[in-house]
Amino acid sequence: MKTLHGLPPKVKSVSQLRRSSLWNHTGTTISRLREAPRDLPGAPPRLGPRCAIMHTPAFEERDVRQQSGAAPALRARAQRARRRRHRARPRRPGPVRRPARRRPHRGRTALPRPYRSGRHGGQPGPARRAGGPRRLPAAAGPRRAARALRHRPDGGSARPRLRRPEDVQRRTTEAALLQLGHGATALRTHVRIGDVQGLRSLEAVLQARRALNGLADMTAVAVPRLLTGVAGADGLAMLRDAVKMGAGVVGGCPDLDPDPAGYAEAVLEIAAEQGCPVDLHTDGEDPARLARLAAMAGGLRPGVTIGPCAGLARLPRETAARAAEQLAAAGVTVVSLPQGGCTGLERYGHEPVRTAPVRLLRAAGVRVTAGSGALRDPANPVGRGDPLEAAYLLASTGEAAPQTAYEAVSSAARATLGLPEVRVEAGFPAELLAVRGERIAGVLSLAYSRIVVHRGRVVARTSAVREYCDSAATVALDLPRQSQR
Repeated sequence: MKTLHGLPPKVKSVSQLRRSSLWNHTGTTISRLREAPRDLPGAPPRLGPRCAIMHTPAFEERDVRQQSGAAPALRARAQRARRRRHRARPRRPGPVRRPARRRPHRGRTALPRPYRSGRHGGQPGPARRAGGPRRLPAAAGPRRAARALRHRPDGGSARPRLRRPEDVQRRTTEAALLQLGHGATALRTHVRIGDVQGLRSLEAVLQARRALNGLADMTAVAVPRLLTGVAGADGLAMLRDAVKMGAGVVGGCPDLDPDPAGYAEAVLEIAAEQGCPVDLHTDGEDPARLARLAAMAGGLRPGVTIGPCAGLARLPRETAARAAEQLAAAGVTVVSLPQGGCTGLERYGHEPVRTAPVRLLRAAGVRVTAGSGALRDPANPVGRGDPLEAAYLLASTGEAAPQTAYEAVSSAARATLGLPEVRVEAGFPAELLAVRGERIAGVLSLAYSRIVVHRGRVVARTSAVREYCDSAATVALDLPRQSQR
C-alpha cells in the first residue's frame, strides 16, 4: 500500500496511529493529520485547527468512533465520564440544602414526627430540634399607618401632603413587605379618608392588599377626620362608602374632632350598622372620656380596639387603674406602640413619646397588644416595623416578661385582628416564624435570621452571617472566619 506522508503502510486509521510509536511525537502526528485528513479511513472530513488544542487520545478516538456503528454506546460512556469529572470538580460554597419537609394540607401545620409535641399547649416554642431554629406562631401587626416610608431625601421628616394613588400603593406594599420579612403575616393599616384625597388613598391600599394576596393578610381601617357638626356630614357618608368599598374596620381619631364623644358615638353607630369592628386612635389622657367610651363600647364587645393610650402613663396611678378596670369591663383592647408615635394623632415632636402602661392594664384584665405604629414618617422617622423589636422594648422596659411580650405581638395580636389561634402543633393554621434562640429572651435579643411561613408556604427568608477576622482568639474559640474571596 502506498505510504501516506511518511506514515508506515500498516497504519490505515487514527486508532491504529494512536497505538503506534508515532503517537508519542504529538506535534508531528497532528501536523500530518492536518495535511492529509481525508486519506485515513474513518477520520472526520475536516480536523482543522481544533486538533492543535484537542489532541488528547481520548478525543481523537472518540471522534473517529462516532463515525462508526459503536457511536451510541461510546457517547453514553463519555457522558458518564463527564458527569464523574463534574462531580469531582471543587465547587463554590452555596446555600445549605435543607431536608424535605412534609407539605401542610390546606394551610394547616403538618410537622414531621420529631417536631410534634403537645405537652406545652399554646406556649410558643415547643417544636424545636437540638441546635435548630425555634418555631413560633407568626407575629401580626395590629396597628400601622398607611402613610409609611415617607421622608425627605436629606433624612429629615416632612409634613404629609397630597400624594398620588400609585405612590400610596407603592409605599403600602413596601411597608407590608418590610413587616412580612420581620415575621408579621397579618397586618392592619389605617387609611385617612375625606378632605381633598377622598377615597383614592383607600382604593390604592385595597389594590396593594390584592397584590399581596398569598403573602400576607392585610385589613384596611377607614379613618375620617371629622364626623360631627356640619362638616361631619360628608365624613359620615364617606365612611359608609369606604365600608362598602372594602374597608374591613371602622376607625377614627376622636381627639382631633371638636366633639370627641360625639365622634366616638358616630363611629360606634356606623360599626354596629355595618357589622364591622372598631379601631380608634386616642391618647387616653382624659379619664372621663375613656369612661364614656367604655360605656358606649360595651355593646360591641369584643370588637373595639383603642390605642396607643400613652396618656394613661401620665395620669396618677389610681386614676389610670380605675380607667383600666372600666376598659376591661367593656372588653376593649388596647394597642400600645413601644417603637414610637402614631401619625393619626398628628403630634410631631412636641414631647417625648411614652408607651401605655402595659403592666397596669394587664393587671386590670385588659387585653394588650403591641403594634409598630409609624414607619419612617413624621411621627417616627426611624420606624422599622419589626414586631420582635416591639416585644423586645416591652420586655426591656419591664412592662412585660419576654414570654408575655411575644404573646402581645403574636397570639393577642391575632385575636385582636379576628384571626384564628395559632399553635406549633398539627392541625392549626400554618402561620409560623422560625428563628434561632434557646429561649424567648434570646429570640427577642438576637433574632436576626428568620423564616416566615404563611398558609403553609415559606414567604420570606432573612439570613444574617457573622464572621470574624483571623486571630488567635478566632482559632481558639472556633469562631466563623471571614471568607478569603
